[in-house]
Amino acid sequence: MRNLILVGPMGAGKSTIGRLLAKELKLPFKDSDKEIEHRTGADIPWIFDVEGEQGFRDREHAVIAELCGLDGVVLATGGGAVLRQDNRQALRAGGRVVYLHTSVEQQIDRTARDRNRPLLRTADPGKVLRDLMAIRDPLYREIADLVIETDTRPPRMVVQEILERLQTLQPR
Repeated sequence: MRNLILVGPMGAGKSTIGRLLAKELKLPFKDSDKEIEHRTGADIPWIFDVEGEQGFRDREHAVIAELCGLDGVVLATGGGAVLRQDNRQALRAGGRVVYLHTSVEQQIDRTARDRNRPLLRTADPGKVLRDLMAIRDPLYREIADLVIETDTRPPRMVVQEILERLQTLQPR
C-alpha cells in the first residue's frame, strides 16, 4: 500500500480515525492542516484572516502535493482540500482514498465548541455546513475508493471497517 488518505467534511473524524489507523498499520500519521500550521507558525483561522481563503488554499495545495508524494503514511486532509482539481488528482494518485461521511447534524454536534473553524464563524453554522456538503460531497465521492459512515459510531469501529474493506479492494 502506498498511502491511506482520509477525506471528508469537518467533524467527520479524519484526525482521530487517522491516528488510530496509523497506529494499527504502524505508519506515520500526517494531518495537512497541522502541517500547514507547523510550517507557517500560525493557526488556520489566522491564515484565513490575513491571507483569505485563497491564500490558505494555495498553502494547502503545496502541502497536499508534497504529502501525497510520500510513501507509507496515513494522511488526514482538511475538509476543503477536494475543492481544487489538482488536489483531487494528487490525492487519488497518492494512495487509497477513504471518504469519512457524516451527517450535517453530527458535524454540528462535533464542531459546536471548536473555535478553530473559520468557515463556521457565522450566525448559522448549520446552513454553512449544509451548503459546504452540497458542493463537496460529490467531490469526495469522485475520488473515494471507500465511503465509510461515521455517524454515532465509535472511532475504533470505523477503523475496523476501513481495515476490513481495504482488504477487499481490487488493485487500481
